[in-house]
Amino acid sequence: MTVFGYELAHPWALLFALLAVPALWLSSLSAGRVVFSSLRALPAGGRSWRTAIAWLPDALVSLAVVALAIAIAGPRKGDESARVRRDGIAIMMTVDVSGSMRALDLADRNPDLTRLDAVKQLFGRFVLGGQKLDGRKDDAIGLVAFASYAETRSPLTLDHQNLALAAKELDFAAEGEDGTSIGAGLDLAVARLAEFEAKSKIVILLTDGESTVHEVDEDTAIDHAVKAGIKVYTIGAGTNAGSAPVRVPIGNGQTMLRQVRVSIDEATLRKIADKTGGQYFRATDHESLARIYTEIDHLERTTFEQEQFLQFHQYYDRYVLAALILVVAAALLRGTLLRRLP
Repeated sequence: MTVFGYELAHPWALLFALLAVPALWLSSLSAGRVVFSSLRALPAGGRSWRTAIAWLPDALVSLAVVALAIAIAGPRKGDESARVRRDGIAIMMTVDVSGSMRALDLADRNPDLTRLDAVKQLFGRFVLGGQKLDGRKDDAIGLVAFASYAETRSPLTLDHQNLALAAKELDFAAEGEDGTSIGAGLDLAVARLAEFEAKSKIVILLTDGESTVHEVDEDTAIDHAVKAGIKVYTIGAGTNAGSAPVRVPIGNGQTMLRQVRVSIDEATLRKIADKTGGQYFRATDHESLARIYTEIDHLERTTFEQEQFLQFHQYYDRYVLAALILVVAAALLRGTLLRRLP
């Protein structure tokens, strides 16, 4: 049972709060009495601010009983860092960072948003949550970037804040390292997943072109994925128009738009997805790319029977302290400002 954000270890103990009613009644029975021969002997009016709040000590005693009942119920909160994962999924996000990812055809409201910028935005939402995505807080996620060769930018981790920072730091491949090696990107992602223990393992591979570097053959990477039981979702990113605008520097801080050819090896991406049991998606604009990540998020969702915590922070002591303060305050008021006679 959860009340005001606290889990109660013994919720039945809240029944003790009902004792606040008889406590209030018993406290009020202690009202003092003075016998007068005539009401005319009383001061004129007979009421003051003290008589108006004479009930306050009784109310404080009653609230103290309620506070003690809450303390007995055992309010606590689970330590999120000690949460037990059940049926967790391991995901390697594999992103093309070749020069063609500078194209602006996946721009949203920002006309200067490159394909890579759009991917980084959606990567953060996929991992951390936001805008119809719940985040993947219970899944181990890693990041591989590839151009002419592949490299691990983040190992599989549950530290998604640092993972998101690693994704934000993705940049285009240097001029001497430009190119596209889909096989290298896939094979490195598969290798990272193969050595990780998880019930389900998937790769989400995004590219906007064709393989121009073949040091690692795509078919070899596919075989490795199949043998490791790894499912691969592939995304081809780029407009259907045949060409896309790219902003290129022309010197003195100036840039110009240039059209570049869009050529995606959809046949290879479909083959990778089909042979590994995944799916192929085509993203032609920012909206369709967002839809793809949402669909994959729904397809590969971790299911929990219950949440379990290894450690709890206990909060009963603050309610015991509150009860003591209330009782002491009631006694002080009854013995000083609101003293009863005799």
